[in-house]
Amino acid sequence: MEHSRRGFLGVTGATALSALAQGAQGMTGEDDPLGVRKDFPATRDYTFLNTAYIGLIPQVVVDAAHDWIEARARHAYGVGHMEQRKHQARQLFAEMVGASQDEIAFLSATTEGENIVVNSLDFKPGDNVVFDDLVYESTPVIYRRLQKTHGVEMRVVKNRRGAGTVEDFAKQVDARTRIVSVAWVSNTSGHRHDIKGLAELAHSHGAYLYADAAQFLGTAAVDVRALDVDFFTTGTYKWLLAGFGLAPFYVRRELLDRIQPANVGWMVEKELPNYEFQHYKNARKFEYSSPSYGEFYGLTAALSYLKGIGLERIEAQCVGLARAVRKGLADQGFRLFTPEGNDSPIVSFFVDRKRADVQAVLDAEKMKVSVQAVDGSDGSTVRVRVAPAFFNNSGEVKRLLEVAEKLRG
Repeated sequence: MEHSRRGFLGVTGATALSALAQGAQGMTGEDDPLGVRKDFPATRDYTFLNTAYIGLIPQVVVDAAHDWIEARARHAYGVGHMEQRKHQARQLFAEMVGASQDEIAFLSATTEGENIVVNSLDFKPGDNVVFDDLVYESTPVIYRRLQKTHGVEMRVVKNRRGAGTVEDFAKQVDARTRIVSVAWVSNTSGHRHDIKGLAELAHSHGAYLYADAAQFLGTAAVDVRALDVDFFTTGTYKWLLAGFGLAPFYVRRELLDRIQPANVGWMVEKELPNYEFQHYKNARKFEYSSPSYGEFYGLTAALSYLKGIGLERIEAQCVGLARAVRKGLADQGFRLFTPEGNDSPIVSFFVDRKRADVQAVLDAEKMKVSVQAVDGSDGSTVRVRVAPAFFNNSGEVKRLLEVAEKLRG
């Protein structure tokens, strides 16, 4: 497993990150450190710093999707051929995260994974679940329903300056905690959680750790076995450079018997007489019906593309640019929501202007970032989220900082 993961990593992360940190300020708008900008034609038309919303897809994924459509028009693939492509995607994804193929299933959406985990556990009144206020908005809904149906207590860790530390979580976790749930990287502040530390905390109290990995996977190298995370799910339309309708779901091997599928269908390991069946004993048991087969062609191309670049090189480029963005915004006097020294490609800052006014400036400058509402605000303050990907360069960071000056009014 370790040998196969090296293909996804590339050069050592420490060396590459150091190089990016030292050289970021000296790059020009024409720089292409990873030699990939030709694969993203949209970069010629506007400044795209919004992969945390919906990522651009490289040309190889466009080609794979085109080939799929052409095949459907001229000679439809059989299920066997499509299942083989799904198998290839599973192999590549398992290799990417350091998991066994038996631990990976493909769901339809990220939120589905957390629902499966929650619905598999036998909650009792008085149990509690712990998450922070940096999670994606579906997580509190899942646990609010659990509170109403099972009498489970919701414990919410309040972020401090955009971060949630293991120590903050430790104040809320106890012997009745069943799940600690986090967004591996927050979609609001960009904070990257200490997953290994949280796993150790959860396990020391007999709880499980669930992670929404939608804003993390594809941005950095990872070994889920070493981190000891119990479950995660991710989408594929952000940093994994593919489409909608697929969500890789990881269940730690030791917990596969504990977590059960909510549905069953024709996709079983073996059909037996009298409508009996033998279900898969691995994560494939969560795949009960025909998936979005066409998306596997694009996903396989995307995962192969990421492997060719190397995740440690990708992390160095993304994080190096994000740190340059954060420093530049701080120097300009903006209030930052992203913690200093953060290891993710997301930077959020506050602008004291109406959302429509901010968006008008960004549109006029052909700048693609996310403008988010701020809870509790009267609408006069918004949060702007910037998310540089590996195809971005420091010239675009400079351009972002020029546009940010205009947002100050």
